[in-house]
Amino acid sequence: MQRRTLLALAAGLPIGSFTGASLAAAPMVEIWKDPDCGCCQDWVKHLNRSGFATRVHNEGNGATRQRLAMPASLGSCHTGLVGGYAIEGHVPAREVQRLLKEKPRAVGLAVPGMPVGSPGMDGPAYGGRRDPYDVLLVLADGSTRVYQAYR
Repeated sequence: MQRRTLLALAAGLPIGSFTGASLAAAPMVEIWKDPDCGCCQDWVKHLNRSGFATRVHNEGNGATRQRLAMPASLGSCHTGLVGGYAIEGHVPAREVQRLLKEKPRAVGLAVPGMPVGSPGMDGPAYGGRRDPYDVLLVLADGSTRVYQAYR
């Protein structure tokens, strides 16, 4: 069985919904997170359901965030790397897909903190609450602009 098939199974995804070609073409998101963080794992499942393959490192994300030039002020509980872009926090898969399609000159995307209602922070424990938040495009000089607002 292929590794990506195993990843899909581990994420609780129905294998029948994937073809061999779609698994091979799935963008790989490498993720660094705390081993005990449940919301991080829920975000990983969100990415898998949205067609991304994932590789998770349960060793924390501070050093990776710094290595990828993501400002600490934009920090969250996990950091990803896909297509040369840093992904910090609970960024919706839709915006990661858009980033990979548009290919802007940027460090990556960030959703600072842990806004309730963002992917991974939207489970039953939150009672359907959805706080507004912004997905930020992070530029090389550390400045940001709103890439997508969620209200």
